[in-house]
Amino acid sequence: MAAEGRSARVGYALAASAAAMWALNGSLARFLLDDGVSALRLSQMRSLLSWLILVVAIGTVAPVMLKVEREDVRRLAFLGIVGLAGVHATYFLAIDRLQIGVALTIQYLGPLLILVWLVVFHRRRLGRGLWGAAGLSVAGCFLVVRAYDAGSLDLLGVAAAFAAAVTFAIYLVASERAGRRYAPVTTLAWAFGFATLFWAFAQPLWTFPVDQFRDFDNVALGLGVAVIGTLAPFVLMVSAVRHIPAPRAAIVATLEPVLAAGFAWAIHDEVLSPAQIAGGLLVVAAVIWVQMQRISHELEAAPGQTSKKLDPALSREG
Repeated sequence: MAAEGRSARVGYALAASAAAMWALNGSLARFLLDDGVSALRLSQMRSLLSWLILVVAIGTVAPVMLKVEREDVRRLAFLGIVGLAGVHATYFLAIDRLQIGVALTIQYLGPLLILVWLVVFHRRRLGRGLWGAAGLSVAGCFLVVRAYDAGSLDLLGVAAAFAAAVTFAIYLVASERAGRRYAPVTTLAWAFGFATLFWAFAQPLWTFPVDQFRDFDNVALGLGVAVIGTLAPFVLMVSAVRHIPAPRAAIVATLEPVLAAGFAWAIHDEVLSPAQIAGGLLVVAAVIWVQMQRISHELEAAPGQTSKKLDPALSREG
């Protein structure tokens, strides 16, 4: 059931923009990784800076938006620790033990996992087109990231990649649920706060390698990773699932490896094979296909209780 102020076109555009920024983040982060910054420290920095920027901005402009109901704190903690910190930690573990293409392909099983969850646990009857688009996007990702050239697979790496798919799905579903009660910046201020707390326990801040950010280039890249590659796309995606259901946003998000390959070609002079180009076209076709399917919010929306805190712009029929 659509509501006034909820626009599918806006939702798809927001999700695609988020995917583009995540894709660009890969190229920005690569410079830092090549300079010796560890992937886990980079993830910690992303969460910390995103949280600080959000809290300072909201606290200055509209501090009342930092308030949430006590009953929602544990849900936001779950989103931050499992959905944000969890997806980063499991993905980095996966690419440490697998080729990055294999890890990405498994992670982007997330859209299919959401569909299976809705059907098996909530008895939803979803359209064939949605399943087809999800399957086509996974096939396209498989070709784009050259997962067919996998070599020998590490079992722990495969397990970590599947965990990344699960946590990615959790992030989208939990964000959709939170978006019914709070603005995207409110949701993410709390979620990034809990993610930062998680990383502080896992990697104490006083051991952070500050010396690796003493030159201007690395500081600029670090801010780029935090703002362009983390804060902005997460705000866009949380905003997107206020307009379109999480499964559709997840399918659009599979544009990330396609766009990442394009950025790598433009920035790092990486050559794209015919199979990668064909895979990219499959993902684009999947994104177009899913937009052609009529949305049934009643069937596709993540189950969860709404609240009187629902944004008025999304609460009127239309």
